[in-house]
Amino acid sequence: MPEVEPALGAGPLLLIAAAAVGVLLFLIMKLKLHAFLALILVSLLTALATRIPLEDVVTTLTEGFGGTLANVALLVGLGAMLGRLLEHSGGAQVLADSLIGRFGEKRAPLALGVAALLFGFPIFFDAGLVVFLPIVFTVARRLGGSLLTYGLPTAGAFAVMHAFVPPHPGPVAAAELVGADIGLTLVFGLLIGLPTWYLGGYLFGLWAGRRYDVTVPPAEDDDVPTPDAPEGTVAGTAPGTAGESGGRRTQTATRPAPPGFGTVVALLLLPLMLIFLNTGLTTLATAGAVEESSFVVRAGQLLGATPVALLITVLVAIVVLGRRRGESGAQVESIVNSALGPVCAIILITGAGGMFGGVLRASGIGTALADVLGDIGLPVIVAAFVVSVLLRVAQGSATVALTTTAGLIAPVVEASSGLSAIDLALIVIAIAAGATVLSHVNDSGFWLVSRFFQMDEKTTLKTWTVMETLLGTIGFVLALVLSLFL
Repeated sequence: MPEVEPALGAGPLLLIAAAAVGVLLFLIMKLKLHAFLALILVSLLTALATRIPLEDVVTTLTEGFGGTLANVALLVGLGAMLGRLLEHSGGAQVLADSLIGRFGEKRAPLALGVAALLFGFPIFFDAGLVVFLPIVFTVARRLGGSLLTYGLPTAGAFAVMHAFVPPHPGPVAAAELVGADIGLTLVFGLLIGLPTWYLGGYLFGLWAGRRYDVTVPPAEDDDVPTPDAPEGTVAGTAPGTAGESGGRRTQTATRPAPPGFGTVVALLLLPLMLIFLNTGLTTLATAGAVEESSFVVRAGQLLGATPVALLITVLVAIVVLGRRRGESGAQVESIVNSALGPVCAIILITGAGGMFGGVLRASGIGTALADVLGDIGLPVIVAAFVVSVLLRVAQGSATVALTTTAGLIAPVVEASSGLSAIDLALIVIAIAAGATVLSHVNDSGFWLVSRFFQMDEKTTLKTWTVMETLLGTIGFVLALVLSLFL
């Protein structure tokens, strides 16, 4: 919905914006109201407080919600399906085992981290970490040393992919709200995310492993259930494999053999290649190197559109990981269906964040905020990072921090002149970086790592929290530097 003439001045509008964020944090943190409901309520109250005409309030809310979900729901749903198919088929175990064999035992932490980066493209942080835990425990027990040496590079890889790279809901929602191209966001998410993980996840994990001796849990603790895992299976267990105790099970006749390493890697690279095709053709067409109206260019752009690329990949995965491995149509349908339940809350929260952003745009708050930032000379990318950090520290959820910050910054982006498509993608990365730092006791990821690694709160703060802060800070610095030269 287009922005209407503000009924209030810049000062009152900014006070309302600050009050809206404060009320949102109070509802989520103190009253423990679900973020979906809290965002809807705050969006409604903000619309009324900023005097949006009553007849336009509901339209403003629904258009903001629906516009965000148009892309987010497709990408998150398809990404979850792909991750579930890879997980169920045993692709995670195959990936980790093969990379450890190729890298060697001395570089096992690097191999586990690379496997987590690849597997983390379609699967969310918590699900991916739980799937990989038995693998991490088995490798740590076999090779010795602190669990952190193997666990932090793995957890850091999932954290980076979850925050920086589409089709994860945070970067997808932020890109949608600020108008960034998903393909460019993916490109820069990888370009920035990979060195960020190496410096802040892998190298820090090695240092933390030498400094803090965290004992690997007993073997019986490896049987960590994965959400929606088929009855009788173990998270991270490759169906139909045999090996050491603690991470895998003896092959049975009821489960087909896991896919090959090449198959898993090819499926993970397929959507990336298709999306890069779209981005590359669009860049060449903009530069005049190819004819934009030609059939080949338009067809390549269609196949490389992120929703289409993910759809193609999921359909290929259904055949390769399901039907060709002996799964019936009903079994494959059940596996794919089980992926959607856990992501529904995330999809709805990102949609509600889009609703909040729509209200901010329609009310004129964004224009007022842009004027203030222009007066103090704070670049948009820096403001995006700072706001995201404050929201992340205050309420814990990276998804809420991403969507709320993007909603606040989107009108500022619209009011700013001279921002290129690359600038918009880097602003998304800056928001994601801010939503990564300082994971502490109000973040579910903090307790997930603390519980499964069997660390007390003090040790978790010294290791996991420090690593998350490094990842966010390094990611932002790289995005800022690139924004100065590109």
